[in-house]
Amino acid sequence: RRPKPTARKALAGNPGKRALNKDEPVFTPIKGVEPPEWFAEEDLPLATIMWQLTTKELCGQGLLCVTDLAVLERWCVAYEFWRRAVKNIARQGNTITGAMGGMVKNPELTAKKEQESEMSSTGAMLGLDPSSRQRLIGLAGKKKATNPFLTI
Repeated sequence: RRPKPTARKALAGNPGKRALNKDEPVFTPIKGVEPPEWFAEEDLPLATIMWQLTTKELCGQGLLCVTDLAVLERWCVAYEFWRRAVKNIARQGNTITGAMGGMVKNPELTAKKEQESEMSSTGAMLGLDPSSRQRLIGLAGKKKATNPFLTI
């Protein structure tokens, strides 16, 4: 299991009662960023579309920082190759004729599974699935904690 960010531990009331990391780095969220140029150079149109859709949502919630861009690149490229594998499987079927003339498992099924795994792990880092989204703390969604005892 990945370590929880300090802010999340604090919001949960620090159930482990361990000392919180006061030196944890805080990165500035970015407002928007264009897709990497190499997406177009390498003919990755779906990766470009997913980049645009995903950055719009993540930036809108204050969840995307410069340090997250490499993870987002991996996610977008995995999506592109996953879609290509699905398309090839739909065209060729689950089995193909092997080198010896017999039927063998379509290698695109393995490629599809690998891309699903990559999308799952990188997507969780970015909060792109419902369960990991609940665990993320967006700067845009933070509520100010007030102490009622300060006004007494």
